[in-house]
Amino acid sequence: MDIFFLLLFGHALGDFALQDQHMIEHKNKGKHPETWAIYLAAHAIIHGGLVGFFTGSFVLAILETVCHAAIDYAKCIGKINLNLDQALHVGCKGLWIILLIKGLV
Repeated sequence: MDIFFLLLFGHALGDFALQDQHMIEHKNKGKHPETWAIYLAAHAIIHGGLVGFFTGSFVLAILETVCHAAIDYAKCIGKINLNLDQALHVGCKGLWIILLIKGLV
């Protein structure tokens, strides 16, 4: 449970404390078609780095980066809302814990 809390802490840090309005707007393809991918990638890499830092797993860092980008992309194009976005992010953290416990990463 310690690592799960740290993953949630990292998520809150990455999504709320470290993400300013500029990042929120510029990672949106509809608002900034010329630069959205760079901002979305940077945001997702921050999350991947936090997961890697707290778990010590490069594999989980990469998985988090990819999943975070996919989830945020879906939110930015209006396929999901903020509540589902956050639930999916927390669900990923639960999956990372399961993978750690099972020794799969």
